[in-house]
Amino acid sequence: MMSRTSRFATLFAGLFLAFSMVAIDHAEARRGGSFGSRGTRTFQSAPPTRTAPAPTAPIERSMTPNTGVNSAARQPQVQRPSFMSGFGGTMMRGLLIGGLIGLLLGQGFGGLAGMFGFLLQALLIGGAIMLAIRFFRSQSARGPAPALAGAGNAQASIFENRAAAQQQTAGSFTIPGFGGGSGGGSPAAGSEEITLAQIDLDTFQQLLTDVQEAFGREDHAALRRATTPEMVSYLSEELADNAQKGLRNEVSDITLLQADVAESWREDDRDYATAALRYESRDVMRERATNKVVEGDEDHPTETTELWTFTRENGSSWKLSAIQQA
Repeated sequence: MMSRTSRFATLFAGLFLAFSMVAIDHAEARRGGSFGSRGTRTFQSAPPTRTAPAPTAPIERSMTPNTGVNSAARQPQVQRPSFMSGFGGTMMRGLLIGGLIGLLLGQGFGGLAGMFGFLLQALLIGGAIMLAIRFFRSQSARGPAPALAGAGNAQASIFENRAAAQQQTAGSFTIPGFGGGSGGGSPAAGSEEITLAQIDLDTFQQLLTDVQEAFGREDHAALRRATTPEMVSYLSEELADNAQKGLRNEVSDITLLQADVAESWREDDRDYATAALRYESRDVMRERATNKVVEGDEDHPTETTELWTFTRENGSSWKLSAIQQA
């Protein structure tokens, strides 16, 4: 029989778990989690910044195929043959069979003892051969190591200089609240780091307001102008889900508090930039029929920190392509 204290603890834990699951599910339903595409860096973590110093949540939904699986894990592992499974194993099996045959033919245990003596000599010789092979392998593997280490240090210094240059460039931006991020992790294959201009940051700040207000008005045409087709599909799905539940997500009074660029790069004819944005907004959920607020506080703004990725093709206008929760 469980004691009263144990039953109370179990009941409390169950209620807490149920409440947490409901709260998390509702938050994800409103925000849609992390979704969109960042090109070849879709499933990579963005570098930390002053605005978002903690690791960001990975993208959960994306139309970009996840090809980041370790190719070495998919390759069949070739097992190196051991001494017992190769020539040595064959020789030893032959010696054992020969000894047994000698025992059966009347040579008695003397023949078997001779066989064991020969077997001991074979083991000593085989061990010496294996030690010699390992010694030569270690010497050959040790040879090119200094050259590789030097090349790695040179490559690391190039990336450090590039990151420092990007920090200096980002620090020259004069938008209030915008600061330089760590900018530029190790570039992925097929991409190169790029430098943003002041007009780019102005556009990002304007898109933050345009996308939030268009979502609050349920303005699909405005969302298509400001976001990629993939993002339009996710945001429209969330709006449709709210409408089915008889709810409307109202977002207004968006104010950018702090922002900085985490990384910016180019892939073929497409540019990408990921910015950490901390902003305030009045974000409430209303009943469509009564206009009653069912969640949120319309009198007090809430603060949110997210990573928004923007993209443009062939120098066209920037559009929102991904949102990650920080």
